[in-house]
Amino acid sequence: MPTVSVVGYGRFGAAFVRLCQAAGLSVRAFDPQAPIPDEIKAPSVADLVQGRRLVVVAVPMEALGPALEALSPNLSPSQVVCDVCSVKVMPTRVMAELWGSRQPWVATHPLFGPASLARGEQPLRVVVCPNTEHPSAVVEVEEFFGVLGCQTLSLSAEAHDREMALTHALVFFVAKAMLDVGVPPGSPYAPPSFQGMAKTIEAVRVDAGHLLPALHRFNPFAAAARHALLRALSVIDLALEATGPAPQGNDAATLGIPDLGQLSPELKETRELLDELDQELVALLARRAVLSKRAGRTKAALGVEVRDPARESNLLDARRRWATERGLNPDRVEDIFRSVLRFSRALQG
Repeated sequence: MPTVSVVGYGRFGAAFVRLCQAAGLSVRAFDPQAPIPDEIKAPSVADLVQGRRLVVVAVPMEALGPALEALSPNLSPSQVVCDVCSVKVMPTRVMAELWGSRQPWVATHPLFGPASLARGEQPLRVVVCPNTEHPSAVVEVEEFFGVLGCQTLSLSAEAHDREMALTHALVFFVAKAMLDVGVPPGSPYAPPSFQGMAKTIEAVRVDAGHLLPALHRFNPFAAAARHALLRALSVIDLALEATGPAPQGNDAATLGIPDLGQLSPELKETRELLDELDQELVALLARRAVLSKRAGRTKAALGVEVRDPARESNLLDARRRWATERGLNPDRVEDIFRSVLRFSRALQG
C-alpha cells in the first residue's frame, strides 16, 4: 500500500486525507494556514515527504507554482508527485518546466469534492493525464486511486480542459448568474423541469463555489466557451422578443428544444427500464445495509476491528470470478464492490 503525503489541508485536502485513511493508507499532511490533527500533521515540508512514496498537492491553482517549488528540493526521484487541480494544461506545463524527466509527476483531476464524498456519491471518478516522460508513474497513480475506490479516466491535459470548459466552467458560470438574478433554488413551487437545475446550483454552492474565478482564469478554453454561451443566449433572447406565442420559420427552429423521447422512443424505453433496475439495486443496497449494521454490532460485541482485509480480499476475488463468468469486466465489477465495501464499513464504524 502506498504511503501518502498531502500538501494542503483546505476543504478538499482534508476530505482527501479522510478518503485515504478510510482505505487504510498511511497519510501525512502539511498546511501552514490550516489546523491539522496532530496524529497526521507534518511540521515541515521536509518532514512531510520523508519516506513517503506519493505526494499529492491539493492547493488552489494560484498557489500551485509556489507549492511545487517549495517541495522540489525535498524530493527524490523515487517519489511521485501528483496535483489535483480542476484544470490541467497549466499544472502540466508548470510541472514539466520545473521537473521534466528529473522528477516523476502526474497531472490528475478528481471529479468529486468534499460534499460529494460526505454524501457517499458513487462512482468516484478521476481524470489521470498521460505522461510520456513518466509512464510508470501514471500507472502507479492510477493504482493508487484504485485503492481509494475510484474509477480512473485517461485524458490529455488539453482534451480535459476543453471538456471542462464546456461542462465544469459553464456550470459554475450559469449557477452564479442564476443566483445573482435571484433564482430560488429551494422553491416548493418549482416545476420538475427545474429540479435538476436547482440541484446543480446547490452542488456548486456547497461543494466548491469558490472555484468560479479559477475555472475561468486558468482554463485556456473557458473564455471561448463562455462567450459562445452568451452569444447563443443573445440569439434566443432576440428570437423570444420578436415572436408571438407560436413562433414560425427560423424562430421556431431557434427556440425549439429536441424531445429525446420523440427522437428515439427506443432510448426512452431503455432508460425507463434502467431506472427500474436501479430501483431494484437501491433496494438491495438497503437490504445489505441492514446486514452490515448487524455485522457491525456483532464485531463490536466480539471486540474485533470493523475492517477484515483477508475477508475483503476473498470477497473481491469471488466477485471478479462471478463477473468473468457473466462476461463482465472483472476490474470494473471490482471497482463497484470496493465502493460497496466502503459503504458497508461506514455503516459498521
